[in-house]
Amino acid sequence: MSQEPQSTEPSETSLDKPTSEPPAESDSSYSGKSIFREYAEALIIAIILALTIRVFVVQAFKIPSGSMIPTLLIGDHILVSKLAYGFQLPKDCEFKMAFPPVTCFSSTIVMNFDPPDRGDVIVFRYPDDENKDFIKRVIGTPGDVIEIQNKNVLINGESFVDKEFTQRVDPGMIDGRINPRDNFGPITVPADSYFVMGDNRDQSLDSRFWGFVKMNKIKGRAFLVYWSWKGQGSWTDWVRWNRIGKSIN
Repeated sequence: MSQEPQSTEPSETSLDKPTSEPPAESDSSYSGKSIFREYAEALIIAIILALTIRVFVVQAFKIPSGSMIPTLLIGDHILVSKLAYGFQLPKDCEFKMAFPPVTCFSSTIVMNFDPPDRGDVIVFRYPDDENKDFIKRVIGTPGDVIEIQNKNVLINGESFVDKEFTQRVDPGMIDGRINPRDNFGPITVPADSYFVMGDNRDQSLDSRFWGFVKMNKIKGRAFLVYWSWKGQGSWTDWVRWNRIGKSIN
């Protein structure tokens, strides 16, 4: 290793310099620790950023059932806006050895935007088991009177036009005294609560069966299908390419 020639004359600055450089192996050892530390810091920052986005901005979900057919299909992967109705702070959290390491069962909106509107597709904590997330469409908002007569939805006494985004596959009609699927209510939606239904009306477990969704249990509004995996038939049909990038309305 070449070095710059040094003056043999004594000076104030030369007295402050070390007489020899550290061994070459010390430099490589220090460099290795520095690279490891940089990667570790980058990984930690990436995890923190990902969790922050997931909690406060947008979260990805996969559709496991057919309760929202035809709007959403089994195997659709969707994005849900956490900021659709306001800036939420999670609460009632539980720590566990998993990823993510924290599960929060409710939230508080500290900055309100527009409240959920009729027709919004929302993700929320299932009232009967808050470890599960459900996705349904908002049908009734606070103060609305909801009634179902022979499969027809009435809101405040007027028929709700829903044929564009729903399907009814069972021509049979069930007495409301036996099962609330086809005949239900009337019932008034309480304050700070929402009545939700699946678009696959004959095959959906929703507010007709287990009641209302509280505002503090809503995670956000679904807005985009970013991936759709069929996984059946010919391998060329496993991906539903025509659904990727589809808006959820």
